[in-house]
Amino acid sequence: MSGAPDILGRARELVDPAIAAALGGLCEELRVPAEYHFKGRGKGTRPALAILSAEAVGAPAETAVPGAVAIELIHDFSLIHDDIIDNDAERRHRPTVWAKFGTGVGVVVGDALHALAFEVLLSDPSPPRVSAAKNLAEAVSAMIAGQSMDMAFEELPSVTLEQCLAMEQGKTGALLAYASSVGAILAGAEDTVVEELVDFGAHMGVAFQAVDDLLGIWGDPERTGKPAGADLRERKKSVPVVIALNSDTSEAEELADLYARPEWDAGGVDAARALVEAGGGREHTQALARDHYDLAVSALDSLSSCEGVVVEVVEEMRSLAEFIVGRDF
Repeated sequence: MSGAPDILGRARELVDPAIAAALGGLCEELRVPAEYHFKGRGKGTRPALAILSAEAVGAPAETAVPGAVAIELIHDFSLIHDDIIDNDAERRHRPTVWAKFGTGVGVVVGDALHALAFEVLLSDPSPPRVSAAKNLAEAVSAMIAGQSMDMAFEELPSVTLEQCLAMEQGKTGALLAYASSVGAILAGAEDTVVEELVDFGAHMGVAFQAVDDLLGIWGDPERTGKPAGADLRERKKSVPVVIALNSDTSEAEELADLYARPEWDAGGVDAARALVEAGGGREHTQALARDHYDLAVSALDSLSSCEGVVVEVVEEMRSLAEFIVGRDF
């Protein structure tokens, strides 16, 4: 992976064997599709953040492994279910779990990964592990609420930017905030340190999702692994679309009319893309991503001043943040 920080490879070496061991405990009917999904995994940024959050407070990387495994299992449970909800037959140029094994299998495999995440954390019910499990339950609840809002937006005639950001803070920000702090939680770090890490991850989550929304409209399918303009075709009310719909311009009216049509002709996606850009959706989403990235970096600056924090590791977190959210700016 050209240009990727070293921590991504280091985290894989630590975490992948533990994920494989956890999946190995599933019955064959669940294990086979689960292992198939994990072979097509992404960069592994969430486990990397978990590892760094332990090292940032002076703990060994191994301290974070149970949390890193748990967050990756939860993330992938959500992806498997998202693919079903969005009717996406491909992810990273491979058939999705439901497309290959069936919808019912996809639902149950996602459920199994959800349960397995908590089994991994609570296999040793020490106070730090229990605390990490409690925080994970809260993050998953926020993620599910965000997903529910996202689905509800498809039926709403209008959505405000504030509503859209609240949805993305839950759907994406909650898990990144957890990933960015779970290693410190497992290491027994002070609450003030954990709070700075949560703040960093939450803002980074919004920046990440804003960039993801941009790629969902203007991204290269070779990079995104999805058809060009997939989010528009599905009538997603992502940040660029919501900004354009609320722009009080003629383009906003045209876009609203287009989104209301049950069917699009062959040029519908291109027309919608042009209207979103003309309505300021692209420019303002890029600015929003930069603003939240800056807030995430500010949290890291505050973290560096906390007693006992390893500044060199915080710099690694900064580099990883640049890599994660720097895909479009």
